[in-house]
Amino acid sequence: MIQRQLQDWNGYSITMNEQQLVDKIEEVLENLRPSIQMDGGDIRFVRFEDGVVYVRMLGACVGCPVSSHTLKLGIEDTLKDQISEVREVVAVSEDE
Repeated sequence: MIQRQLQDWNGYSITMNEQQLVDKIEEVLENLRPSIQMDGGDIRFVRFEDGVVYVRMLGACVGCPVSSHTLKLGIEDTLKDQISEVREVVAVSEDE
């Protein structure tokens, strides 16, 4: 199980387990969705494994020539800024 030591506002150590990480990832993605949906696309969380967030790009994002920029410069950068355990974000196809 992945665990992360944090300090709460009183300085006491708390632990962020894998489920809490996934919950935080999903929260960040949910906050990004409106911007993606404005252009007719969408994003769905698939899994988090070894520091990699796997997502599925949907709607207008599928086949869009700038979706890789959205993925790396928008989604990945935001997740990495907010969650230190995230190293990379990878888009998967419908088959995966």
